[in-house]
Amino acid sequence: LALAPRLASLTCPSSLCAGEVFDYLVSHGRMKEKEARAKFRQIVSAVHYCHQKNIVHRDLKAENLLLDADANIKIADFGFSNEFTLGSKLDTFCGSPPYAAPELFQGKKYDGPEVDIWSLGVILYTLVSGSLPFDGQNLKELRERVLRGKYRVPFYMSTDCENILRRFLVLNPAKRCTLEQIMKDKWINIGYEGDELKPYREPEEDFADA
Repeated sequence: LALAPRLASLTCPSSLCAGEVFDYLVSHGRMKEKEARAKFRQIVSAVHYCHQKNIVHRDLKAENLLLDADANIKIADFGFSNEFTLGSKLDTFCGSPPYAAPELFQGKKYDGPEVDIWSLGVILYTLVSGSLPFDGQNLKELRERVLRGKYRVPFYMSTDCENILRRFLVLNPAKRCTLEQIMKDKWINIGYEGDELKPYREPEEDFADA
């Protein structure tokens, strides 16, 4: 894969990581929005890079987000990842049900990035609230809740955070936001004025030194 060289900075050997984001949330509880924003910017940047390389992860969840010794995010477990091509549909239901997009529960074919984008919405909710937006006693109950698309908005969640969540957790995949749009969202850039989130650019080769 063309993605392989860059994956070194997207993934993290377990010996170098401080733990999963899931474990952090269990131990410390929900993150304040400022901390969640810093982590989520890294996640969005990494996933957008994958999508630029036509790779869809398909199993984004708190357990697959690792924290290194400096508390930076590393994405792990590309076991369900696949290449996608515009105009060609994928049809495999894979990943973790609480993070799965509604179209997967319906057995519909999908382009690729839109299922990761739904999962990112679930991740953001989890970072900020310490719980899942969609849950159930069994898979049938979970499926019904995901297909309704209704979730509780915690009283402490800011309006800007609620607004960005609603751009991710859209039942119709065609109306779901793109990551390019998210990079310009107000919430994700609060405190980063002048340093707005932008797509990663490959460093240019300096052939003069070759």
